[in-house]
Amino acid sequence: MEILIYGIIAVVSLGLGGLIAGTIMRKAIVKKSQHILKEAVSEAEVLKKEKMLQAKEKFLQLKAEHEKYVFEKTQEINAAESKLKQKELGYSQRMEDYQRKQKEVNALQENLSNQMEIVSRKQADLEKTYKQQLEKLESISGLSAHEAKSELVETLKSEAQSEAQVFIKDMMDEAKLTAHNEARKLVIHSLQRTATEVAIENSVSVFPIENDEVKGRIIGREGRNIRALEAATGIEIIVDDTPEAIILSGFDPVRREIARLSLHKLVTDGRIHPARIEEVVAKVKKQIDQEIIEVGKRTAIDLGIHNLHHELIRLIGKMKYRSSYGQNLLQHSKEVANLAATMASELGLNPKLAKRAGLLHDIGKVPDNEPDLPHAMLGMKLAEKFKEHPEIVNAIGAHHDEVEMTSLISPIIQVCDAISGARPGARREVVESYIKRLNDLEELALSYPGVVKTYAIQAGRELRVIVGSEKVSDKDAEQISYDLSKKIQTEMTYPGQIKITVIRETRAVAYAK
Repeated sequence: MEILIYGIIAVVSLGLGGLIAGTIMRKAIVKKSQHILKEAVSEAEVLKKEKMLQAKEKFLQLKAEHEKYVFEKTQEINAAESKLKQKELGYSQRMEDYQRKQKEVNALQENLSNQMEIVSRKQADLEKTYKQQLEKLESISGLSAHEAKSELVETLKSEAQSEAQVFIKDMMDEAKLTAHNEARKLVIHSLQRTATEVAIENSVSVFPIENDEVKGRIIGREGRNIRALEAATGIEIIVDDTPEAIILSGFDPVRREIARLSLHKLVTDGRIHPARIEEVVAKVKKQIDQEIIEVGKRTAIDLGIHNLHHELIRLIGKMKYRSSYGQNLLQHSKEVANLAATMASELGLNPKLAKRAGLLHDIGKVPDNEPDLPHAMLGMKLAEKFKEHPEIVNAIGAHHDEVEMTSLISPIIQVCDAISGARPGARREVVESYIKRLNDLEELALSYPGVVKTYAIQAGRELRVIVGSEKVSDKDAEQISYDLSKKIQTEMTYPGQIKITVIRETRAVAYAK
């Protein structure tokens, strides 16, 4: 029973405790809620104040920017108004100037009209006076105005013709002098740009041998070997007392070369008899023929000439074994080709055409047939036969004036041929006459007063004259050079041209002891 009572008391106590606790908790929650509400209200007030301040600041900023914008626009408007006022002022001034100038122009026009009226009156008076004077002149001279004018025209025409003839003569003289100087410059320039070797060919070749025993083997029993060699080559073989040498004589250089190479092969091989001689000579002939073609091809390639007929190439190769007045024909033709190309370039013509014509200009000297025909005509026929350009054909035929020149290439080839042949050292000159010519040059210069020393150099192409500075002035030196050139032209015979250089120098010498 007691346990029940205690249980009831405990339950009641728990209920009362829970009720009291709930009441207390509700009061605490209400109190805390009120505190939170107060804090929220307070924070809201602070936030409201901050937003109000931010709004005021933004308003002030926008207001300042607006005022700045308004100020700038006001300034721009004021500046535009100022410019407009200036323009209006300038326009007003220009209008005033225009009106003033218009008044001046009007005044000038009125003045000009008055002047024109005065001029018209004076011109009418002048014409009237002119007619009166003309009538008086006609009555005095007995000629009408038309007749007098005709006589005056005739007189002026004859005077003009006379003056024109004098002027034309002066112009012709000046043109000749200028053309001569320009031609000389062109020739000298071409020679300076063309370098070539000089080769002298003889009608005799010397074949060296080691000893005289070889001579007997070449002659053979009763001379059969030497007769077989002469018959096979067409060359005279001279075996005399000349030590260690055999002379090969013949006008044809190709035959002499065949004989020389055949002898070399026979002597080297050691077997010398008629059958072997014929065999070797036949092989050497084929070798020479092939070499001639190779020389022709190489020459054409070196000169940059293409599409030559194979027969022309063979004839060019044979030029190596031909000579003209002692000058190697191939070397001469190459030199003419280079000179012609240079001159053609300087004159604005076709250098390739000129070079081709220069190489082929002496092609008529190579063939052995038709000896009665001039080599220029024969060369022209060959070039025409092998379809060369008409200008080249004419240049070959006209370079010795056998035919009339029809193109500008022809005189160039003629001039270059003369230059190559007349160049000092190109063709054979007797040694004694060469030395005598140089001595005469030096003696001629020594005959002038004030000349100290003379030197003939460059194979006689230049004469250097040294004069004493105390006896000869600079002006006298120029005069000596000029007088020497004229005297050499009139008194001496020489190939090409001679340069006269007069040297005058002053030397001061002292010795430090």
